[in-house]
Amino acid sequence: MSVPDMAQAVWRRSRRSTGGGNNCVEVASVAGAVGVRDSKAPTIGAVIMSAGAWRDLAAGVKTGRYDLR
Repeated sequence: MSVPDMAQAVWRRSRRSTGGGNNCVEVASVAGAVGVRDSKAPTIGAVIMSAGAWRDLAAGVKTGRYDLR
């Protein structure tokens, strides 16, 4: 997978984010890839994954697969 240019990406965050919106994860979709970054440090960069990997990650989060015990 080639790394897409995220400079023009439109970043979104959950409407459920609290704390003024500066303590959450942001997500953007560009050219079949998804970027995930920290809203507190957006200039550090993003984790880039395929759209399929993003769907798998989101499904796992929803089912509690990654919950810390």
